[in-house]
This record gives sequence, C-alpha cells and structure tokens, in this order.
Amino acid sequence: MYTTDQYEGMLAETITHPGANGEVINAYFARPLGPGPFPGMVIVHHMPGWDEWYRECARRFAHHGYLTISPNLYFRAGHGTPEDVAAKVRGAGGLPDEQAVGDMAGAMQYLRSLPQLNGKVGIFGTCSGGRHAYLAACRVAGFDAIVDCWGGRVVMDKEALNANFPVAPLDYTKDLSCPILGLFGDEDKSPPPDQVDMHEAELQKYGKNYEFHRYPGAGHGFFYYHAPAYRQQQAVDGWNKIWAFLGKHLS
Repeated sequence: MYTTDQYEGMLAETITHPGANGEVINAYFARPLGPGPFPGMVIVHHMPGWDEWYRECARRFAHHGYLTISPNLYFRAGHGTPEDVAAKVRGAGGLPDEQAVGDMAGAMQYLRSLPQLNGKVGIFGTCSGGRHAYLAACRVAGFDAIVDCWGGRVVMDKEALNANFPVAPLDYTKDLSCPILGLFGDEDKSPPPDQVDMHEAELQKYGKNYEFHRYPGAGHGFFYYHAPAYRQQQAVDGWNKIWAFLGKHLS
C-alpha cells in the first residue's frame, strides 16, 4: 500500500561474491534504502543470459521491499553482450547444475551476511532460472520460499541426463524444504502441461506446500514485456500472486 508521503530510495549496483567452489563471481544487487529489516531474494536469470530484464527485475523486487541479488551464473564463460555469453554457454553444453547450485548458495549467503536482512530469503527464476531455483531450493538449506516461473526441464528423460545435468530436478523433490509458487502457461512447450502435471503430482506425493497457477492463452515467457510472448493480463495476475505469496512466507 503506497501513500504519497512515504520515503522511497534504492541502491542498485554491480558487486562480487563467492560462488561455487569459493570462486568470486559478479552479481547485480538492489536494495531499499533504510534500516530494514527487509526480506531477501535471489533472482536467477534465464537462458538468454544475465540481461537487462533481470536487472530491471532485481530493481522491481527492491522497490517492493526486498534485498535482492541476481548472480551472474555465466561469469566463467567470460564477458560480452548477454546474448554472446549465453551462446558460449550453450555451445559448451550448458551450465553445470552443480556449479549453478553453488553460485545460488553463495548469493543466498551474501544476503544472510547483511545486517538489514529480516532472517528470511526467497529465490525466484524464470525459464532455466526457474529450473535452477528449484534445484537450489531442494539442495541448499536456507531458502524460505521459491517462485518458479515456467521452469523447463524440471522433468527430464534419462536420455537427457549427462555430466552437466546428472539428476533430473524432479528427483530432488523429496528434499524441497520451503513453500513453492509455480506459474505456467498452458501453451508452453518447455514445460508442457503434462510435465507440470508430473511436477505437481510429485509435490503432492511428498506432501509439499505448493501453489501452482496455469494461464490459458499464455506460453513460455509471458512476463517478458519486450517480447511477442508477453501477455499483459496474465503477467499482471502472476506478479500479484508473487507479491501475495512472498508476503505470506517472507515477511
């Protein structure tokens, strides 16, 4: 709830923090000004890379009162435009799951080191970032909520597994230690509706606290206002569900 007399301020900058194996990576950090305490959010970028949309997304979370960090999971591939760096990662066979989990754990620990934190940290991701966020929430202690937006390849056939992706994220579901909000488009191909059904069934099997919403008329990436996939009505509803969910579990 906004009032016209309230103070607003924000700090947003590029920082570094320890990631997988103690390697220092860069990240985008945005936080409200003021003493807090504020909840924290780790924002996990999508396969197109650590791009402008994710910086805007980090500032959006900070605007809503979250200490927000978006780690550059593609740091080790070098620097350039987000598109060029992402192409190098894809050409090398993709981002190893173990490395991604280590980087997300490092980002969470960075937030937990801040005196302004209220003690709770969530994690958010779209596309491959939703998949990575799910992996982290299952494998790393310390996350209090997860928002998975159309995370593909949570369900994986055995033929798709390899050294970079040794275990399907779905197979870690029993270890999920926090509530999850999932937002999906019914016209998506990754994940398609039948894989969302499988994910939901696995959450039910292990008695997890989950909330899934599916949107008719929406496909993959329906939050991305800069792309043809954008669906205004579904995106607005999805963001409202995110703020309600995180307010319930992180405040």
